[in-house]
Amino acid sequence: MKSAVETLNPTRVRLSIEVPFEELKDSLDAAYKKINQQVTVKGFRKGKIPARVIDQRFGRGAVLEEAVNDALPKFYTEAVNEGELNVLGQPDVDITELKDGELLSFTAEVDVRPEIEIPDYSGIEVTVDALEVSEEDIEKAVEQLRERFASTNPVERAAAEGDVVTIDLEAKVDGEVLEDGVADGVSYTIGSGELLEGIDEAVKGLEAGGEATFTSELKGGSAEGKEAEVTVKVTAVAARELPELDDEFAQMASEFDTLEELRADSRKRLENTKQYDQATQAQERVLEELLKLAEVPIPEKLLADEINTRKHNLEHHQLGQMGLDLAKFLEIQGKTAEEFEAETSEQAVKGIKTQFLLDEIVNKEKLNVNQEELTEHLMRRAASSGMSPDQFAQAVVEGGQVPMLVGEVARGKALALVVEAAKVTDTNGEIVDLEDDEETEEETAEAATDSDSDEAAAEEKKEA
Repeated sequence: MKSAVETLNPTRVRLSIEVPFEELKDSLDAAYKKINQQVTVKGFRKGKIPARVIDQRFGRGAVLEEAVNDALPKFYTEAVNEGELNVLGQPDVDITELKDGELLSFTAEVDVRPEIEIPDYSGIEVTVDALEVSEEDIEKAVEQLRERFASTNPVERAAAEGDVVTIDLEAKVDGEVLEDGVADGVSYTIGSGELLEGIDEAVKGLEAGGEATFTSELKGGSAEGKEAEVTVKVTAVAARELPELDDEFAQMASEFDTLEELRADSRKRLENTKQYDQATQAQERVLEELLKLAEVPIPEKLLADEINTRKHNLEHHQLGQMGLDLAKFLEIQGKTAEEFEAETSEQAVKGIKTQFLLDEIVNKEKLNVNQEELTEHLMRRAASSGMSPDQFAQAVVEGGQVPMLVGEVARGKALALVVEAAKVTDTNGEIVDLEDDEETEEETAEAATDSDSDEAAAEEKKEA
């Protein structure tokens, strides 16, 4: 076999491959054997039909077609390896010549990873929010905890903001009560915004036994999106009572003995959260600066596939679970179809660029992923997916996704190198120490390249 590589552009090549006919012998033998098992010729046992009889009865062309289909992937792969190409996706194959007994020639056009020059990232500088926890932040956190331990007590008065009311609902559209428009015994906290628009104004001031009618757009059900006349009847009113903020509350709501200890713990938790947010912000901004410095050509077909995959995942998985279609989603988001297309394309470009660039750093710096790092990453991914580690690991292995996970960890380590070299200051002008934040860096690298699912990595697994 002889092969030659022609570069069509920075992300696509054409392979020209010539195969002497004698190298097709194994594929020809396999073709005759396969046809032998599929056909019957009188006078011959199944599987024992001579090659010349098959040629006479079914045509030599059918045999050659079967043999070429069997041989092409093997010779294509050999040519890819010989040319040391890093191909993406499936090739477009064209048979240019087939001379029986002499020669098979074909071309294969395929996308390849572009050669990328890693920029000097040592001069990257970014600014992030300062790590500050105010007394107001602490009070808000304690108040949220207090809300969780609120109790309710029935009252004989008109309903007011913050009260919990038990209500019966009836919705009519065009004067007809909807089959799914009746609900009894619904518990609702006034001011929570969890039900229909306009219900708060309708029930405020009503005592048990009182009712009111209001108009609202239905959020779900058979008449979703339509204006309905809704009758609400209050059957009970209960006041929410918050526990006193004292040591007794601290003991009830936490493992601490005093309210002061609870406040101190809230401060520590808030600081940890803000530190994580600060690290995430730093990595995102460093990555943005890195992408600005690098020239990364994008294969057109890979980009088109990436965009289609992202749209498919949004429409058929994420929105499907929310009971929305794309049109309704865009309406809620206040976006046009054109804006959505542009945004999806921009995200896809960023994801592919990020993966290519970080993978190049992985290769240059010879970054390896050990078993402990892979296991820790798998545990985090399992937790975010809602699966047990064993279930997630089994799904990863069965789906052949282990290389994808290894790539995610390696890209996280590559981003860590870039962040370590960057100068990160907060809005107060203080240098930010981001040591031991590799977990955040891995997640940032994953978010930029995926996904719901690392589509660009999935493209690479389609290599022939």
